[in-house]
Amino acid sequence: MSDDMKRSIWIGFDPREAAAFAVCRNSIEKNLTQPIPTHGIVLQDLQQRQMYTRTVLKIDGRYFDPISDAPMSTEFAISRFFTPLLAKEGWALFMDCDMLVRTSLARLFENLDPKYALYCVKHKHEPTESVKMDGQAQTQYARKNWSSFCIFNCDHPANKRLDLAMLNELPGRDLHRFCWLNDEEIGELGVEWNYLVDETKSNVTPKVLHFTKGGPWMAGYEEVPYAAEWEDALRRWAR
Repeated sequence: MSDDMKRSIWIGFDPREAAAFAVCRNSIEKNLTQPIPTHGIVLQDLQQRQMYTRTVLKIDGRYFDPISDAPMSTEFAISRFFTPLLAKEGWALFMDCDMLVRTSLARLFENLDPKYALYCVKHKHEPTESVKMDGQAQTQYARKNWSSFCIFNCDHPANKRLDLAMLNELPGRDLHRFCWLNDEEIGELGVEWNYLVDETKSNVTPKVLHFTKGGPWMAGYEEVPYAAEWEDALRRWAR
């Protein structure tokens, strides 16, 4: 990647996970070895800008997407896919907020091949449980968890297919499986960049911890692996 290539980082924001967002962003910024702008993706902002025009319902306190005929576990369940439109150019990383970064994300942007439209960890994640974090329904779909941490090549022609019509009309499960991309357009990151806590079976040292089943900011998840590390990060941010 050339030195003048634009880079940016985008984190999904949900007010119910404000603490997780704060820790995630702080862990990114304190580890960065090069300046890379870091932004939150806020659903209300996209709605006010008339970019996100999908109907969002709230049923029994949970978000529901009528187009998908399915619940949304977070406000950024679908808004994450607006990342290329928001970044406009260069390489743009999207990540869930329930993550703790342990290294400089600047390293992630090294040696990216522009032939790929997107990079991600290609998890073979087939959850057996029916419920995940915060009592949300656990769903199955192709390329599951690939979209929780992915680098978009905003200049790649394939990502030009991801327009506002597609973003606002397709079911979420199709967006999460990157339906606009062919297999050969997706590059692969090492599993250490999106290490699923209590799920990933690997001896690698995690560079990014992903509390996908529920994190220590949630009742009932205070004792998950790496909880103490996350709590320390929370205290550092609070200071």
